[in-house]
Amino acid sequence: MLRIYTDPRCRHHATPPGYPEVPARLDAIVGALRQAGHPIVDGSARDPDAAIAAVHDADYITRFHRAAARGDGMLDAADNPLSGLATWDAARAAVAAALDAADAVIDDGGGTFVAVRPPGHHAERDHAMGFCFFNTVACVAQHLRDARGLDRVAIVDLDVHHGNGTQHLFERDPNVLFVSLHQHPLYPGTGLADERGRGDGVGATCNVPLAAGADDAVYADALATHVDPVLADFKPEILLISLGFDVWQHDLLGGMRVTEAGYASWGRWARAQADALCAGRALTLVEGGYDVSALGALAVAYACGFDEGGDFEEDQKTEEDRTD
Repeated sequence: MLRIYTDPRCRHHATPPGYPEVPARLDAIVGALRQAGHPIVDGSARDPDAAIAAVHDADYITRFHRAAARGDGMLDAADNPLSGLATWDAARAAVAAALDAADAVIDDGGGTFVAVRPPGHHAERDHAMGFCFFNTVACVAQHLRDARGLDRVAIVDLDVHHGNGTQHLFERDPNVLFVSLHQHPLYPGTGLADERGRGDGVGATCNVPLAAGADDAVYADALATHVDPVLADFKPEILLISLGFDVWQHDLLGGMRVTEAGYASWGRWARAQADALCAGRALTLVEGGYDVSALGALAVAYACGFDEGGDFEEDQKTEEDRTD
């Protein structure tokens, strides 16, 4: 079964009343996956500071730590509330758990699922944004390049919001592919189709902006039409998925219409791509998703889809097609 990595410190980042990014998100996801029988690695002993420093400016890291230690109410914007050093510890723990999961994929093969918070894909090199402090998936990608010797890392962002931070961190790097399917227009306003990278990295960024209301079928078509050929051409050695549960049809912050069955199909898609392109090596990292009542079922659907594998194209056929 898909291995789950998390850390109890991620639950200690407290947020103000009415704020959608809450500890209960993590409780719902991990609790449901545990009940479904998935093995849970709950806690990391590693120091993630080198991986964080490889992605974020030293001045920003120092500024974040000092703001948390002082007891400041927020970092850079009201979207990023602080709860003292608990926020600092949670952000570091999220990176540590993800690094453990990435190393497990390289050492043991197969796939891992990283259930951590705060999310990371909006965090820029030198400032916090959109609930995000450290860009966890970027830290993992750079670690795999620097410490594990991988040449080509692919990141597919399936959050309702564009992963601006991840794109900007790698937009000049031809060896890190960034692909994003996201609602547009929507926060943060980036992610147009003509954003394709910069300098040597032109062509290693692929954005697929989708209109509000996109459902399972629209996403299936976008994956098959836009994402699959790009991944096949790039030939990654590992597939990293920034997974947002905010594409769910009842999410508080999004306007998409993806169902539980859609998330199961995404799990099958991720498994099929990993098996076809990179010897089954895949890491899925939780980003957004704010309907706490649905998060557990969505996480289990995705994880079970990944475990099942199968033919993604066959999975997209309607029930009527199957019975004809």
